[in-house]
Amino acid sequence: VVPIAVLFCSSILWGLTWLPLKYLHGQGVESLILLTVSCGVVGVLALPVLWRQWDRSRRNPGVLLLVTLLGGSASLAFNCALMYGDVVRVMVLFYLVPLWSALGGRLVLGERIDALRLVSVGLALTGVWLILGGWKLLDAPFSWLDGLALASGFAFAMNNLVFRATPAVPLASKISMMFWGCSLLGLGLLAAGVEAVPVLAPLNWLWIVLMGLVWYMAATVGSQWAVTHLEAGQAGVIMVMELIAAVASAALLGESVLTATHAVGVGCVLVASVLESRRPAASSQPAGN
Repeated sequence: VVPIAVLFCSSILWGLTWLPLKYLHGQGVESLILLTVSCGVVGVLALPVLWRQWDRSRRNPGVLLLVTLLGGSASLAFNCALMYGDVVRVMVLFYLVPLWSALGGRLVLGERIDALRLVSVGLALTGVWLILGGWKLLDAPFSWLDGLALASGFAFAMNNLVFRATPAVPLASKISMMFWGCSLLGLGLLAAGVEAVPVLAPLNWLWIVLMGLVWYMAATVGSQWAVTHLEAGQAGVIMVMELIAAVASAALLGESVLTATHAVGVGCVLVASVLESRRPAASSQPAGN
């Protein structure tokens, strides 16, 4: 019950991430400098944890490298797409996560895909489809932002599988490497000239740091701790609550209109989440601190 509740809350927090991202963008903050600095600050603060756990982590260097690449690229792509793209469209494309999670859980971890899981995944994907307007999803041309959203969902689902499959590697070390991965990838893109480093007011730099220390840290720690205690497919469906939070908040703030079709889609996702939350939790061992 506790992992489900934590994942539920952290997913809602992720779903509201577009609010500070859009605000900071309006203040002249671009995505790469935001993610490089905010995630880098968290990574630096986590260095003592990495040092303390290094004796356990160094036995699996490939795991840390995978988490750095998968987790870092997922965070970078998702936040960039959300900052510059349409909130609902980005979230919908990202939320093919239940499909990737269920398939990956079966192929990588050997998790069973039974009738209930098929129903819950089907309901979740149907809800995602309806929320975007059904076939109207295909009306707009596929853009590079759509590609980022799609890639971020796949990388995020695969990163969750790595977390669950490697309980011997300390959880805190894996989370720390996600932040380092996002920061280093962002730094590399800045060095390549993808974005210019903006001139910002001191208050905006403070908001960037707080974004990492408060928002990103809480959402990431909560979601990654929870997925180590749940089956991959189960976690993937519950995390669709992130989409509901994004759509509902966008509708309430006038960013989008919630139609009857959207409401039916949200209902499908809610039913899928309830079905998954009633499944018994996975018996995997906690990853440790």
